[in-house]
Amino acid sequence: MASTTEPTVLQREEEDENESRPSAEDEDTGAQVAPIVQLQEVAVSTGEENEDVLLELKSKLYRFDKEGNQWKERGVGTVKLLKHKESGKVRLVMRQNKTLKICANHLVLPTINVQEHHGNEKSCVWHAADFADGELKEELFCIRFASVESKLILPFIFNMNYFLCCANL
Repeated sequence: MASTTEPTVLQREEEDENESRPSAEDEDTGAQVAPIVQLQEVAVSTGEENEDVLLELKSKLYRFDKEGNQWKERGVGTVKLLKHKESGKVRLVMRQNKTLKICANHLVLPTINVQEHHGNEKSCVWHAADFADGELKEELFCIRFASVESKLILPFIFNMNYFLCCANL
C-alpha cells in the first residue's frame, strides 16, 4: 500500500503536464494595441545650453533647517559648476538623480566661503542665496562626496572663481 506522503503516479503525470504547458506570459495572443494618443516630440530646455561645465560630481546635498535645528536631505544627484559663455558668471546647480528636480541653484560669488564640515572629512559647508525653490532665500548647505579627493575640488573651484572675479575687475 502506498503512503499518503508520496505522490501517486497520476499526480506525477499531472505535474509533468503542467510543467510542459506554456505559461500565460509565453503565449502570443496576436493582439495589436494601437496608441490612443499621438505624442509630439518636444524640445526640453534645461537652462544650461549657454554654459560650459567646469565640474560634475555625484554627491548628496543637505540644507540646514533652522526651525528644526537639524540637517535635512535635499537630494542625491550630480552637482555641476557651470560657467556662462557670455557673462562669465559661475553657478552651482544640483539635480536629483531620477527626477532631475533642482536641489540647488545659486551663483558662486567671491563672498562664499566653503569650509570643511567638522566631523566628516568628505563634506563641505557654505552659505548662499539659493533659487532652487523658485524664490531667493539664504540657505546653509552641506554637500557630501564619495571620496575625500572629490571634496577638495569644490573649494578649489570656488576659490578659483574668486581670483577670476578679481582679475576681471
